[in-house]
Amino acid sequence: MALTGLQIQKLLPKTNCKECGSNTCLAFAMKLAAKKADLSLCPYASDQAKKVLGAASEPPVRVLKLGADQSLTLGDETVLYRHEKTFVNQTAIAINIDDTDESGQIESTLEHIRDYTLERVGEILRIDMVSVTQRGPEKQVFVDLVKKAWQITQKPLVLRSADGEALKEAAQSIKESHSVLVAAGAQQSRELVPVARENGHVLAITTGDFEELTSLTSEIKADGFNNLMLHFNTFSLAESFQAKTIARRAAIKDNVKALGYPGIAFLDSGDELSDLVLGVTEINKYGGICVLPHFDAAMLATLMTLRLNIYTDPQKPIQVEPRLYPIGEPTADSPVFLTTNFSLTYFIVSGEIENSGISAWLLVPECEGMSVLTAWAAGKFSGAHVAKFAGEIDLDSQVKSRDIVIPGFVAQISGELEESMPGWNVLVGPQEAADLESFIKARIEKKT
Repeated sequence: MALTGLQIQKLLPKTNCKECGSNTCLAFAMKLAAKKADLSLCPYASDQAKKVLGAASEPPVRVLKLGADQSLTLGDETVLYRHEKTFVNQTAIAINIDDTDESGQIESTLEHIRDYTLERVGEILRIDMVSVTQRGPEKQVFVDLVKKAWQITQKPLVLRSADGEALKEAAQSIKESHSVLVAAGAQQSRELVPVARENGHVLAITTGDFEELTSLTSEIKADGFNNLMLHFNTFSLAESFQAKTIARRAAIKDNVKALGYPGIAFLDSGDELSDLVLGVTEINKYGGICVLPHFDAAMLATLMTLRLNIYTDPQKPIQVEPRLYPIGEPTADSPVFLTTNFSLTYFIVSGEIENSGISAWLLVPECEGMSVLTAWAAGKFSGAHVAKFAGEIDLDSQVKSRDIVIPGFVAQISGELEESMPGWNVLVGPQEAADLESFIKARIEKKT
């Protein structure tokens, strides 16, 4: 059961020294209760407090750091639904290769994994991990493939094999990578604990049911090793959905520490559409690592776009920096367009202007990441607001053109904008960005 702030305060030194960053021990206790601070910030915490509060202040879902620089973070989630707060650490996407794949195919896949990028609303998305699975009988073939995958991609790996000795040698060969070892069952999970501990890796526990899983994670944690993941050995979409939901709910609502770990799933249904549906479910329902069966650019684009949407803070939309953006190669005489700093709006509008074949300027004032109509309704996209921003960046000295095209949905600000920006001619553009190209050909190019 979670401790309250007052209960936690009784275990603190009560010196109000402020060295933890809070004004009083009570304020610090409240932060600990809300899981917004770590007990290590208190330099005078007693051993008893560390023992009691250390466990109580842990996040419901364990934080794991992967990669040589430990920059890939999993877990640390505190809510069941993103609208309650936000989901924080994205589901890591990995691509699987088998040691029985053809050599040329392996090289090509590893290079694709290393070089793949997808740009979406200003974000550069990449593949996070490589999964290496032993399917052949030769231990050394598997170990050599693990070394090659690490050398080529420098991404953290997921190592999967039923051969404990093969996993041990592979884990030692990439000791500095902070990767994931996937145990084949309960007994192998126990045997791999010292291997994972000595080589700095995370261990994914695989068992047949929840009772065995919670018992085993509790046992391993009590033994002093806590860098764990959960591998649910499910056989259908419904089972997978149910298992992950039960585990997350138990960890967050009931404080079941034995289930408070990120999960890992391997998509290997044999059908691309089914794998895609499974991948979507992983991202929507608490997946820690989602391993795709092979490199597929179409599947990656779909899952990465979904993941970006799910893990965007619903209370803080993705924004671009407010400023004057060049589209193409504009001159001082090029026309000026206006939109908000909501990333999706910016990239759609700038893309349509670019597709029209003209060069122009795109004026993007601070609108707190809102869309056009939302910003206007909130008073962040009025004529006076736009004019103030134009004055702050000294728009008049940057361009000679005095034509500014505003979105058709806010035609009502045209009069106020002309009054606030003397000498400027306001043109009301189309309501939909998709109509910008025809508008430009009819109104802008004719005029020039």
